[in-house]
Amino acid sequence: MLLAAGTGNRLKPFTNDWPKSLMPIKGYALLEYWIYQLDQLNIRNVFVNIHHHKKIMEKFLKRQKFEGKIKYKYEPRLLGTGGTLLANKAFFHDKTTLFIHADNWCHCNFQDFINFHFSNRPKGTMMTMMTFKTKTPGECGIVELNAKGVVKKFHEKVENPPGNLANAAIYLLEPEILDLIQSMPDVCDFDIDILPKLLGKIATWENTDVHRDIGSIEELLNAQKDSTMSFEFEKRDSWQSDFDNNSINKELIEFNKYN
Repeated sequence: MLLAAGTGNRLKPFTNDWPKSLMPIKGYALLEYWIYQLDQLNIRNVFVNIHHHKKIMEKFLKRQKFEGKIKYKYEPRLLGTGGTLLANKAFFHDKTTLFIHADNWCHCNFQDFINFHFSNRPKGTMMTMMTFKTKTPGECGIVELNAKGVVKKFHEKVENPPGNLANAAIYLLEPEILDLIQSMPDVCDFDIDILPKLLGKIATWENTDVHRDIGSIEELLNAQKDSTMSFEFEKRDSWQSDFDNNSINKELIEFNKYN
């Protein structure tokens, strides 16, 4: 599941006319990188939730290259990350789910992440959380781990947290998680409403490459300077040709040239 419905208030004025999840990074939309990475992992059943700039998102997702690979659903009212998962539980029923906040810009070996979850995560855990070392721990959800790398405590955006190992908001979930959510009333936010109830059940895997929350203009600009991914994109289609002329894309390409 790729969560792509956010309004991106911190990215204004860019998000006044363009969705957060389609922000350009080196000439391609952020969500395009995610879909391509999943395709490289042979993950064929992808679900995307949308809300902000519905028509633009639909046009992106209806491209021929995504036909048969992507299912999306419009949320007239945002359900929250946990609410979205619950509302679409039939799509994920009895399956291990890769649950991604798709406003992240992430470089890592996803196959190692997946292999760890299935082969090396500690016994008794129900999910694996990707983590990363952050330079701004007061702005992130910081985790404390036990000796086995299992989460024992959360510190959600507090001053002077005890460490800088942050929740990357990318998870592998076993089906029991959906059963748990279904039993909880008024579920809205996955990180706030659900994760604290799973202490001792959350394994962790650290991404030591690149992880950014593309929620601020500063981090969006920083992403333009990161190294490119190791895969090649397919031939550009008409949507990509139009995207090349997007004013935000042109602005960021110019920034990348001189920084």
